[in-house]
Amino acid sequence: MKKYTIILIVAILTGCATTSVTYDYDKSTDFTQFKTYAFTKESLKIPVNQLNLNRIIKAVENEMSAKGYTSTEDNPDVGVDLYLKTEKEVEATATTMGAGYGPYRYGWGAGMATTNINYNEYTNGSLFISIIEMDNKKLIWQGIGTKTLDENLSTDKRDEAINSSVQQIMANFPPQAKE
Repeated sequence: MKKYTIILIVAILTGCATTSVTYDYDKSTDFTQFKTYAFTKESLKIPVNQLNLNRIIKAVENEMSAKGYTSTEDNPDVGVDLYLKTEKEVEATATTMGAGYGPYRYGWGAGMATTNINYNEYTNGSLFISIIEMDNKKLIWQGIGTKTLDENLSTDKRDEAINSSVQQIMANFPPQAKE
């Protein structure tokens, strides 16, 4: 019974997994001077289907707008560059069940054992959101979010997952000055 309880807890925690986020920035940059942004041309070509690309773009636009930035194609202060990296992972779990060799009722006896190997294949995806100062093409901020991707999500759940991941990645943009 304890074994099944542990499996259930692991399944629940995996289902509620959040995006693992890291970020870095140029400490010499005054982020308060930037007011406008545009997506780089490369961002519009990341290897993801058009529906998910639209979701990612919209989520980033919502975050930039909420932080006081305005989208423009004419001489933006910063460029937003998106990059997506995926990696297939395989996890193997072996379970052995059976009996061994030892004393038996009227002497010695041998037993039998079987080993089952279960393979779990999944894909980890990392979304890189980079902010580039357009005057000198200098990277000034970068956030990276990594999460196990679920290809079977419904449209609403997919929207929710992408919005949540982008919010988590951009939570520390722009960086707040330390006092």
